[in-house]
Amino acid sequence: MVEMTIDVVDRGYFRCDLNYMIEGQTMATRDDPNPDVDFEPNAVYNLVLDHPEGTILYDTGIHHDAADGYWPDGMAQAFVPEVASEHRLDDDLAAEGWSVEDIDYVFMTHLHIDHAGGLEFFDGTDVPVFVHEDELKWALYSANSEEGDDGYLPKELNHDLNWEVVKGSRRELFEDVEFWHQPGHTPGLMGMKVEHHSAGTIMFASDEVYRRTNYVDEVALGAGLLWSRPHWEDSLADLKELDAREDPEMVFGHDPGRFEEIRDGWP
Repeated sequence: MVEMTIDVVDRGYFRCDLNYMIEGQTMATRDDPNPDVDFEPNAVYNLVLDHPEGTILYDTGIHHDAADGYWPDGMAQAFVPEVASEHRLDDDLAAEGWSVEDIDYVFMTHLHIDHAGGLEFFDGTDVPVFVHEDELKWALYSANSEEGDDGYLPKELNHDLNWEVVKGSRRELFEDVEFWHQPGHTPGLMGMKVEHHSAGTIMFASDEVYRRTNYVDEVALGAGLLWSRPHWEDSLADLKELDAREDPEMVFGHDPGRFEEIRDGWP
């Protein structure tokens, strides 16, 4: 295995009704027809892989002006980016000892606004931005029409970026780093499987699994956050098969408890 480090970059959080994360989290009954909902924070983080073939940034997080009119009001009401102004991508990278100029490659799990907000820092550069073919097509369709998914912003997709389109279900574009197509949450969601020289196999499941409950109890994402439930179930089955075969360390998309567990990264 190649030697690499993986740093975890804290990008703040957004707060939302937990029913978005976990299907049926809060359900009314006859005796309790108006139950209180859980309006909780959800971790947002990026990764920096210091790999022999280059420095790879995993996702770009929420835009720092998300709470100040950059996000549509309806989105900012539902997924409240309370601390976005404190988390510019360049500043958060600097806190971990990196700069934007250090980044050789950007890997996008998908292009929703809580993941693509820092793409502007690569506008006009030749830094390759890896994205799955199905994701780029769906995102552009959604952002530039009245159809599709309202989780994309045209201004985040219309930067002058060096898109590197990934096709197929599995691609090892760097030694010991494999991109996994995981459709369900979106058509082109990708996770990342890493063979780390000291930690072993690590699977970054991204938003296929928002919270531990989605994985352990196999409870789907809720409230319209699934492009396709059958695809989500198939992608979850792929992760479970990997788990049974290789027993990887599993990292979830927005679970705040899991974020605290991985905060120190993999040296």
